[in-house]
Amino acid sequence: MVQRDDSKSLIFDTIIPILEKYLKGTTLPAISLLDTEGFSEFELLISTILSARTKDDVTYKASKRLFEKANTPVKIMRLSEQQIIELIYPVGFYKTKAKNIKKTSAIIHEKYNDRVPDELEELLKLPGVGRKTANLVIAVAFKKNGLCVDTHVHRISNRLGIIKTRNPEETEMKLREILPKKYWEIYNRLLVSFGQNICKPISPFCNICPISSYCKKIGVRSSR
Repeated sequence: MVQRDDSKSLIFDTIIPILEKYLKGTTLPAISLLDTEGFSEFELLISTILSARTKDDVTYKASKRLFEKANTPVKIMRLSEQQIIELIYPVGFYKTKAKNIKKTSAIIHEKYNDRVPDELEELLKLPGVGRKTANLVIAVAFKKNGLCVDTHVHRISNRLGIIKTRNPEETEMKLREILPKKYWEIYNRLLVSFGQNICKPISPFCNICPISSYCKKIGVRSSR
């Protein structure tokens, strides 16, 4: 059993409530926003596939267009790849995503009886689903312990000095050791919003950052 470093985990008890209060009222990430609007586990899965390397606003609008036309595995299976492309454009890699969405829909229908699996290992078998996508579905759609690590979570966690990792997968493994499970879902949601608005990749807004005093600013060469 992995032993959590309680001395490091204490920082989360400090910064997460601060970020929750500071970011209250800001626009939610696309997947979280769709969740609040009552979209199904299947729809959230498809939206996470669309979200890879795509801005939230584009993901949200593309998801809504697609689901207005087809929002179940069977209905999406009936669409041609070209129809899906036209509905999801201009998400990144829309041609590849159209193929993966059709394949994933068929698998969900034929293997899982139209029900999205809620286990990481099963989700990772689906076309177009990586660890980030799978963990996001587990956390947001199923409200279970999924730890989604994207570029924002990776960058900010390292910038704070909480961890020292080389890529998002390493960050996920390290955070699994030190981040209390009660924060797993909210950590991604908060850091995505925080990274988009304040803790930007280049020249972050450190002068208005509510957790600046807790940040070691690793790798920050200039700030505003």
